[in-house]
Amino acid sequence: MLHWEGVSEFVAVAETESFTQAAQRLGISTAQVSRQVSALEIRLATKLFHRTTRKVSTTEVGRIYYQHCRQVLDGLEEAERVITNLQSSPRGTLKITAPVTYGEKTLAPLINDFIAQYPELEVKINLTNQKIDLIDEGYDLAIRLGQLEDSTMMAKKLSTRTLYVCASPRYIDTFGIPHSLSELNQHNCLLGTIDYWRFQENGKTRNIRVKGSLNCNSGHALVDAALKGIGIIQLPDYYIIPYLADGRLVPLLENNSQPDAGIWALYPHNRHLSPKVRMLLDYLSEALT
Repeated sequence: MLHWEGVSEFVAVAETESFTQAAQRLGISTAQVSRQVSALEIRLATKLFHRTTRKVSTTEVGRIYYQHCRQVLDGLEEAERVITNLQSSPRGTLKITAPVTYGEKTLAPLINDFIAQYPELEVKINLTNQKIDLIDEGYDLAIRLGQLEDSTMMAKKLSTRTLYVCASPRYIDTFGIPHSLSELNQHNCLLGTIDYWRFQENGKTRNIRVKGSLNCNSGHALVDAALKGIGIIQLPDYYIIPYLADGRLVPLLENNSQPDAGIWALYPHNRHLSPKVRMLLDYLSEALT
């Protein structure tokens, strides 16, 4: 038979990284949490946590055990929801990562609205353009843009994004516009983190190497430079839609625009998706459609 003693305590400590906070979450004493976890380690004949006076963190074995335990507890939570036939309010902790600009402009305001509806939910958002390993870092959900790499993660398409090439009327009045991809080498193309732009030509994707007087890893800085007439930019819609709408930026080479790329939610492959993740996915999918 499986032994369940200590599993809930172990998961609570793994998620809070604190025996004291785990005890507060479970409504029991810190000593009881410590006894249950120690008994679990003895039964499994392995060390699940690194303990210091300042920090508690899972060992490599502990992280693996946590993922399995979390799936089991999520499955029990889902089973209870089905049996009671109730859409219970999401609660607990949700850990999410997303790209910086898209997260700031679009995702975070939606998640804030979601939190306002469910005050028992605690959300931790890490906005970064670095790819994070969801399993190793303990994330419930990641938002990824564009083409997905091969992954063992589950993926749900939330929306799409459009890449625009554009310039200000000031730049166009001074330097004219490129009428074809081959004419881009005659223009000042402002670069981000890569030295090529993506286009569609004769039904195929084509990457064009470009160059210019500014290379910056900030889309906002590139937009500012384009507004000041310095050069041409290629950026996703969420950077520039307001400026296209009011005419401060003008779209170029529209016949060579790439098809819209996906905006995806990635999450670990669980047989039963936890209610809090499922409800957030449904909320984001509806809001972004």
